[in-house]
Amino acid sequence: MQAKVQKRKECVMAGKFELYEDKAGEYRFRLKAGNGETILVGEGYKQKASAENGIASIRTNATIDARYERKTTIAGKPMFNLKASNGQVIGTSESYSSEAARENGIASVKANAPDARLDDLT
Repeated sequence: MQAKVQKRKECVMAGKFELYEDKAGEYRFRLKAGNGETILVGEGYKQKASAENGIASIRTNATIDARYERKTTIAGKPMFNLKASNGQVIGTSESYSSEAARENGIASVKANAPDARLDDLT
């Protein structure tokens, strides 16, 4: 039984960052969970290297709970920002249906970001 559980865990896909160029010519990234759902997005950057630095900052700060700013949208939906040590927002979540769902989103970023592979789509 233990072997089956271990094997099942190994089959779960890890998260990934997707780096891409948007229609305006800016470089952006998104963090996707193993199930393919987008869990965090970055701002637009003029230089590809700046977007790559943003990804590195996400990896560094993702496991630090104090870096998460838990907020509510104008429509009253829970969401969060991930901030760097200097207080700058480096990633933004979608809006969630509940505070519990937002906490699950934060947990997913913490679990996926540090070791997520980078898919360069540029």
